[in-house]
Amino acid sequence: MGERGIVARAAGLTTALAAGAVATRYYLAWRHNIWTWGASPEEVSRELPGDDLRPDADLTTTRAIGISAPPDCIWPWLAQIGSGRAGGYSYDWIENLFGLDVHSAEVILPQSQDIKPGDEFPFGRYGVMRVAAVQPDHALVLCFLGSNWVSTLALFPLPETTRLVSRSRITFANKPAPMQLLCTPIIELGGLLLERKMLLGIKERAERLASEQTHLATQPDDAR
Repeated sequence: MGERGIVARAAGLTTALAAGAVATRYYLAWRHNIWTWGASPEEVSRELPGDDLRPDADLTTTRAIGISAPPDCIWPWLAQIGSGRAGGYSYDWIENLFGLDVHSAEVILPQSQDIKPGDEFPFGRYGVMRVAAVQPDHALVLCFLGSNWVSTLALFPLPETTRLVSRSRITFANKPAPMQLLCTPIIELGGLLLERKMLLGIKERAERLASEQTHLATQPDDAR
């Protein structure tokens, strides 16, 4: 083997070792943070509505954010969420690359507020989004992909803020183990990207609504 061949093999081995080290670090150090962005240990361990619908989940994430608004300023944004409705308050252009037809609303849509368990709404080209549970001002449970993905959005008021906790329970139906190992990091990282943006988007909208309501309440009667 010539000198160039030895150098090429050494470079390939070094690259493989580096990739292996990154993958190992991801699974040992970063993965928990990706699963639990923004959530406290108590929120991660807390039982939420919808947990019983997918107890066999292959992947469970719990992410959260604090919102300076009461639950009744947050709930309307949750109630209207969905493809073809008020969108997902995330990166519309990314979601639309997958055919989800989302256009995140900046206002409350009265026609999309009346939801109840059993309601179904189109989920792009992936079937339907089914409403599994509704607890106004507290919790919304949605099922996607034939209930292989259960998403819970729950509100917990505190003295100064409201905590919005988002939990996803995902099952990789009919996928062999090697495929799961390949898909899981992609789903985890992509999920964090989109869900973090969603939580921040809901926070921005809810805090703006709360500010508008506070401003209106402090105006003299003849100025309203």
